[in-house]
Amino acid sequence: MVKAIRVHELGGPEVLKWEDVELGETKEGEIRVKNKAIGLNFIDVCFHKGVYKAATMPFTPGREAVGEVTAVGPGLTGRKVGDVVAYAGDPMGSYAEEQILPADRVVPFPRSVDHIIAACILMKGMTTQFLVRRCFKVEAGHSVLVHAAAGGVGSLLCQWANALGATVIGTVSTKEKAAQAKEEGCKHVIIYKEEDFVARVKEITSGKGVEVLYDSVGKDTFQGSLECLKPHGYTVSFGQSSGAPDPVPFTALAAKSLFLTWPSLMQYTSTRDELLETAGEVFTNVASGILRVRVNHKYPLSQAAQAREDLENRRTSGSVVLIP
Repeated sequence: MVKAIRVHELGGPEVLKWEDVELGETKEGEIRVKNKAIGLNFIDVCFHKGVYKAATMPFTPGREAVGEVTAVGPGLTGRKVGDVVAYAGDPMGSYAEEQILPADRVVPFPRSVDHIIAACILMKGMTTQFLVRRCFKVEAGHSVLVHAAAGGVGSLLCQWANALGATVIGTVSTKEKAAQAKEEGCKHVIIYKEEDFVARVKEITSGKGVEVLYDSVGKDTFQGSLECLKPHGYTVSFGQSSGAPDPVPFTALAAKSLFLTWPSLMQYTSTRDELLETAGEVFTNVASGILRVRVNHKYPLSQAAQAREDLENRRTSGSVVLIP
């Protein structure tokens, strides 16, 4: 038996229960991993609340961790007991002292990268990679708008886009987060509680708008975001921390021939080659200093409910890690 967080019903932080669970034996193609550090992501909250539906009920949440291999399934090659590996995405279940994973969904990472950093950056970093390199290819000279610029993915977006030579505009909720966003590479920072971000973006871009905007906020920002784009601009939505956006008519895109997409990490890392390439570029940029992760908050795994409450109420900045 191992300890894990279990969700038996949907709701607030109180639904996260610290319980004993039985893992069973590793099967062909699987490995057993003793987790060293577990990344906390806002998508986890969406599953707790039922915004996204888990495959089973009850379930163990979490989609990112680093750990040591303690057992390998029969006939498995390429992995051995003692390997330290990272994973992000499917399958769900990282809020546990130990878990069983498909061997082809874990990745190695350089010894130069600390395991806590790896656990905090893999999912957010791979998300950032496909957002700036494949979903829309950010290039030097582009203007980029990033909502929640001091958040986990937001801060990495600012760093990576800035390194690519783009002019980064970020929105944040407080002066403290504005200072952090500046350090992450934002040339212009808008405190959206004090300023009209649409008017400020138009002012900053001399009325032209931005080539692309990255929106993980949703309801509070989506409608205004469309007004911030230049003709042929891209709205890339990848989260809804403020709730689902209100419906907009498809014809709203027509006036400026806009593009709208909601990409998924799982679709961009569906093959082993894609996964290794995406994770490899993330760890390369960590090692070179292009990407830096702020691990501002650490919680014992047993206190995942408190960590969720703090994340959901925007009392955190940067990355949050759970320690078994």
